[in-house]
Amino acid sequence: MRVLLVNMPWSPIDLPSLALGILKRSIDERVPGATAEVLHANLDFTDWITARREFAADDYGYYSLSSYFMGCGDWVFSSALYGDPSWREDEFASVMKGKLRGSRMRMTRELHREVPAFVEEIARRIVEHAPDVVGFTSTFQQNTAALAAARHVKRLAPHVVTVMGGANCDAEQGAAVHRNFPFVDHVVRGEGETAFPELVRALAEGRTDLGGIPGLCHRAADGGSVVNPMATAPLPPAHILPPDYSGYFECLAASVARNWVEPKLVVEGARGCWWGEKHHCTFCGLNGSFMQFRSKSPEVFYEEIMELARRHRVLDMYVVDNILDMGYLSTVLPRIIDSGYDLRLHIEIKANMRRTQLRTLSDAGLIYVQPGIESLNNRVLDLMDKGVSGCQNVRMLRDGAETGLAVSWNYLHGFPGETAEDYEPVIAQIPALEHLDPPVDLSARIAIERFSPYFNRPELGFTGLRPEAHYRFTYDLPEEELYDLAYVFEAPARGIGEPTVSALNEALAGWKKHHTDARLTHTDLGDRIVLVSRRRAFPWRAWELADPFEVALFRLLDQPHAPAALARKAAARVPGDPRGQEEVERILDEWVARGIVFTDGGQYVHIAPAAVNEDLLRLDFMRHLHTAGAAAPKPAGGGGSEGDAWADGGDRGSADAPRDTVQPPVSV
Repeated sequence: MRVLLVNMPWSPIDLPSLALGILKRSIDERVPGATAEVLHANLDFTDWITARREFAADDYGYYSLSSYFMGCGDWVFSSALYGDPSWREDEFASVMKGKLRGSRMRMTRELHREVPAFVEEIARRIVEHAPDVVGFTSTFQQNTAALAAARHVKRLAPHVVTVMGGANCDAEQGAAVHRNFPFVDHVVRGEGETAFPELVRALAEGRTDLGGIPGLCHRAADGGSVVNPMATAPLPPAHILPPDYSGYFECLAASVARNWVEPKLVVEGARGCWWGEKHHCTFCGLNGSFMQFRSKSPEVFYEEIMELARRHRVLDMYVVDNILDMGYLSTVLPRIIDSGYDLRLHIEIKANMRRTQLRTLSDAGLIYVQPGIESLNNRVLDLMDKGVSGCQNVRMLRDGAETGLAVSWNYLHGFPGETAEDYEPVIAQIPALEHLDPPVDLSARIAIERFSPYFNRPELGFTGLRPEAHYRFTYDLPEEELYDLAYVFEAPARGIGEPTVSALNEALAGWKKHHTDARLTHTDLGDRIVLVSRRRAFPWRAWELADPFEVALFRLLDQPHAPAALARKAAARVPGDPRGQEEVERILDEWVARGIVFTDGGQYVHIAPAAVNEDLLRLDFMRHLHTAGAAAPKPAGGGGSEGDAWADGGDRGSADAPRDTVQPPVSV
């Protein structure tokens, strides 16, 4: 039994497919007499298209990820799916007018006319491999490309069994794919490590009774769709095999794409989300059918990482886990630190991790973290059920800068119940944060995603959902079928209005523009604290806190505090000082005005990362005092007052709280 697994555009080209790597190993090791190969059609496409037109890495990235919520990548291949190079061009142009600049609109329409030839060519190549079974993975904007290829394969070789799976085929989405596209013989819904090999084994043995394979969609004798119930429990972590990436790096080395990207390995330690099991973030549709968190044993995960690095001689690794297993901080990561491998890891974490934990990540080779910040306002974060505060999120940005971690995050708005008053104090303080990592883009209104609480619970504020407009000009299906097929839905706008959105985005644009030139650091010299600043909104350049009471306050503000708690703790640290909460509030107001403290929800936290080199900072401070002369600011009041497997891969404020014991679009 020969199985060919196909990764169509627009799968990312700098990453091998984790899903297909796992399925290849599953077939090779668990189905006697069967072998599996992976066809990297996404890489083949880069060679095919660049031989015909100007097309670059940024173009591929646009259709692969950047345009996900507009559906441009899927629309491009809808022409191949329906055999019409001008498929619904007018509808596309009408909806996208004003959303796409002229050059992008022109390229999208031209690609739409060109790709049917690629799909026909790749289908011929698939058939030439003489497979018994061909499996297509579908995640992000792969759906129409995968469907189009399956259609052409079935036309050329009706005897070849076609199978689809992946994030676009979970639950009712997979049932809709099978129901509406009869050239797809089977759809695997949910995790495929067990279901797909079982299907291949049944086909090899000639069995027709497929009713016992969880989640499988298959054909009845009359060609109708039969949908098996989904699995009742997620796959145990011990059953999740490591991926086999044989062939990917050789194909990349022979492709024009080798000049576009630095390849990364994709590794998986856990599935599900331990936070989502307790508090499902209201807008999050990740994890689909199974939210239950489960992780591989530290020994297994460590050995998988090391074996992949040794075999492929690649040190960049993308960890697809939706959230870090906190146990890995004391098990897997110390072993990586001691291994001598200079790994460069990317991972998603929870934003309330402490500095010591972040330093462990950094020491282990983490260079990029995605903590799911989404907002800097406590009340809006409560509406999301995020379990963190605005001050904790700012602390994450500060400590990420101090520990050398690049923090990737999005700013979201549009939550039912939010008001302009929630945003105005944050907007006013954004200039003080310009030395910290800005969001990857301007603020975006939330999308309503399938599997999210906003989708499943209309009482949270969203009713009358419709599939996003791009599904309607991509597929030739009635709306009730699109409803089951779609992942993203349109809904009436909620939350803040356009004036507040504009003010927020103007502040974020300034943050992004001036970030590289901005600086704020502090050095604790024991008896005093020195701050150095270079930010456009604040004229001071150096400041010294020498008052013992204010030094105590600043140190306490390493963590978010309310004024009453600050006053109580500072009094304990500086016995005999008569200043109480009223004086603490005055100092905090001055520090906020000077841009060394951020405040939200009645809490305060300082925003100055520790200087990397204290000796250089001392020299910098002295130079500033010398050049500023009498204009240098003076301390006031006796001290300083400034300052899956087919396609997917605690207490509030404590990342150490016990947990209840792939790849998303941008993690929002």
